[in-house]
Amino acid sequence: MKVCSVPETTEEDLLSSPAISPEDVLGLQKVTENYLCRPEENVYDIDFTRFKIRDLETSTVLFEIAKPPNAGQSASYKDRRDIDPNAGRFVRYQFTPAFLRLRQVGATVEFSVGDMPIDNFRMIERHYFRERLLKSFDFEFGFCMPSSRNTCEHIYEFPPLSEDVIREMILHPYETQSDSFYFVDNKLVMHNKADYSYNGGT
Repeated sequence: MKVCSVPETTEEDLLSSPAISPEDVLGLQKVTENYLCRPEENVYDIDFTRFKIRDLETSTVLFEIAKPPNAGQSASYKDRRDIDPNAGRFVRYQFTPAFLRLRQVGATVEFSVGDMPIDNFRMIERHYFRERLLKSFDFEFGFCMPSSRNTCEHIYEFPPLSEDVIREMILHPYETQSDSFYFVDNKLVMHNKADYSYNGGT
């Protein structure tokens, strides 16, 4: 994981910027309220089709979701205009309290790309509880060939949390949130968001 010191930035600054770089989002001090790029800025047609989270210690699958084959391809032009442009950019996760005590999980993602090659494909994912940054993850996907389907697993190493913070995160579902920023050649092309509950099974 990359470690660097960057100047603080605000969402307002970045929304008015003509281009957003990795260093820009690394300077954010809280989760964003808005998406920092439009869906049409994904000119590489990157499409995430499957996502799985597993506990590395036991290999237990904790979460898995897959997009149905050919989802959305048969929609008419009018149907596509009526669809929320941000649909598919937000995920709500529900975990048990035990998730907060895990030290490492593996996240496997499958995705396809369009007819252009992708160099320097990078994801920065920042997790917050309320306005406190819990952890910033920084992963490289490597080179992606045109019209290819790709699979990779990234290892998340979670920071130790105090019992007080764990209790607050359990008691306040969905106040733990994340921004996932995707860059090609250091330019933001995708932005997804998520929130988290850790009171499942209680």
